[in-house]
Amino acid sequence: MLKKIKLSFWQIVNMNVGFFGIQYSFGLQQSAVNPIYDFLGASPDQIPILNLAGPVTGLLVQPLVGVLSDKTWHPRFGRRKPYFFIGALICSVSLFAFPFSSSLWMAAGLLWILDAGNNMAMEPYRAFVVDTLKPTQQPLGFQMQSFFTGLGQTLANVSLFLFPMVILGKTGHLPTWVFASFFLGAVCSIGSILWSIRTTKEIPPSEEEIEIIRTSKKGITAPLIEIFSAIKSMPKVMWQLALVYLFQWYALFCYWQNSSKSIALSIWGATPKSNPDAYEKAVSWTGLVNGWYNVVTFLVAFLLVGYAKKFGAKKVHFVCLLLAGIGFAAFPHITDKNLLFVAITGFGIGWASMMGIPYLLVVSSIPKERYGVYMGIINMMIVIPMLFQNLSFGYILKNFLNNDPRNAISFAAVLLLFGALATLFIKSKETKINLN
Repeated sequence: MLKKIKLSFWQIVNMNVGFFGIQYSFGLQQSAVNPIYDFLGASPDQIPILNLAGPVTGLLVQPLVGVLSDKTWHPRFGRRKPYFFIGALICSVSLFAFPFSSSLWMAAGLLWILDAGNNMAMEPYRAFVVDTLKPTQQPLGFQMQSFFTGLGQTLANVSLFLFPMVILGKTGHLPTWVFASFFLGAVCSIGSILWSIRTTKEIPPSEEEIEIIRTSKKGITAPLIEIFSAIKSMPKVMWQLALVYLFQWYALFCYWQNSSKSIALSIWGATPKSNPDAYEKAVSWTGLVNGWYNVVTFLVAFLLVGYAKKFGAKKVHFVCLLLAGIGFAAFPHITDKNLLFVAITGFGIGWASMMGIPYLLVVSSIPKERYGVYMGIINMMIVIPMLFQNLSFGYILKNFLNNDPRNAISFAAVLLLFGALATLFIKSKETKINLN
């Protein structure tokens, strides 16, 4: 195995450019898919179950891809890159097809395919950072992904604000601007992945590692056995992180599913059925608001690396979740649309931490031969709360929160504050950070 060398800042940029396209796609999912469901006639309590694709595909695809990429090596195509490429290709095709959805269930079906592609492309990227970078540069690598998360999702959300101003009319059941946003996402998805593939070389495994790959168990059940084995021997710190993720990711899905409808009610006093034109304005404004929190994310991503070095990753994540919870608490009570940007700034800071800082808490406890599978298991900690949310929140919203999306955002705020408290109980050994 070739020795890891210290990469320049721009080399770390190049290797993570692909994350931009993946996150552009996720940005459309967060801000555009649920309004599309609304345009196609979904009721508020149907939205959680219609979003079941994300957690289910993440639960199945990411750990499996993690195991398979751990056991893959090709002299030309590498270990993680084949999965980047195939996943991005699936994303691009799905994004192109999505606006042509003629029914609610067609859109839901395409979301399953899109999410499978996104998860396939994203999972190996976490392991790619650990494979390629020296331990002292790994924090910068993870926060570079946080930066591109913010940038990609910013542009996705800004497109939802700008395109309706210049692209008018409807095509089929949907506004024509929806087509433009998704077509641009299709180009970004495959284009950015190809950039990273062409500019970054993977480090070949040692002869011993290649022999392990050759002699590893084959067959359909082998990846599942590997996943369960890894869970059984999972470091304690990962179980502690799982509790934080339970609160954190349940809350985020509550926000993404209800932000447009909350803004429509608090600012315009409208629902998709009572005033479709006002609701379309709310969707457009939500794109701008969500774009702003992602601007905050890529502006503060690298600052968090420095704070993690000075104060520790645990304290940084605690403060960031606290700010996100405070922002969510204020969000549904705001009646001036411009003040929404102030409230959502807290979430932007929290989102920057969520996409990178938690990995610093666990990476030093993960054996290198299992980077892929453990990164997949961390994603299971993300998608299991999402799955739980999709299955349970429709009932909670209808029976306890008066089917009011503003109450859903308040509920999310409480969960984030619980997540912040749970962060304080994490005990980990943290890697020293190199900012260069």
